[in-house]
Amino acid sequence: MSLNFIYFMEYFEVEFSFDAEEYVSDLLSVALGTIGFESFVSSEGGLKAYIPSDAYSESELGKLLADFEYARICCEKVTKIDSKNWNEEWEKNYFQPIVVGNSCVIHSSFHTNIPSLRYDIVIDPKMAFGTGHHETTRLMIEQLLKADLEDKTLLDMGCGTAVLAILAMMRGARKALAVDIDDWCVRNAEENIALNKVKNIEVVLGGAEKLSGRHFDIILANINRNILLNDMKCYAACLKAGAELYISGFYEEDLPVLTEEAASNGLLFVGSDSNNHWTVAKYVKL
Repeated sequence: MSLNFIYFMEYFEVEFSFDAEEYVSDLLSVALGTIGFESFVSSEGGLKAYIPSDAYSESELGKLLADFEYARICCEKVTKIDSKNWNEEWEKNYFQPIVVGNSCVIHSSFHTNIPSLRYDIVIDPKMAFGTGHHETTRLMIEQLLKADLEDKTLLDMGCGTAVLAILAMMRGARKALAVDIDDWCVRNAEENIALNKVKNIEVVLGGAEKLSGRHFDIILANINRNILLNDMKCYAACLKAGAELYISGFYEEDLPVLTEEAASNGLLFVGSDSNNHWTVAKYVKL
């Protein structure tokens, strides 16, 4: 079956505003994903979210915003976007190839003149916006390119497109579990795994509750500060002595509180790196 889908679909663009820390945008995106929103673009002081017109429910959205506990969210505007070829829009406006280090390139199947590097990852976008080429993704990829992954079992928590799990398998990991709470991310992860012809990656819909009884040599969790704090004990329980945890999705100023929580769960801080205030940190299970 071909994975080169063409999407002609009518969407609503919904603009939200809030006066809160930037990580609230991530938390809002996660919440909106539970009622059918599929892609998101952060803006100054807010968020734009996109949902197929036939999935939009004003009453569901109103309830979600009323129950959202992290900040007061205002729905500023709902705009109907006419049907168009979203893959073509991606190609023209949004998704550009990215090179990390001297050995990894990430691109879509419609790109040409791709540099010939050791790790060539194809990610085909399906929706209108949102690339996954965030600083945190780059930081995690840089860590994976340095890590010893040979014959390791790996967890990609909050996998999104599964780009991290795919790279890990290319670098010699034995098997991987990719987990995400968003149904669209799960489907897209499965498609990208097939597109890159990598094996031994299991994709699961859900959160930390899916980890009970599982054990890994390496855990990657690129999510956000609050979820990392909440789920740290679950990650630690899944790691044996000497196993590694890499976390990202948070700012430099959040590192101390995350490291304190990690230490309380038997995880030793090894080091960190940052890009535009976004941070990745590495821990080892004692």
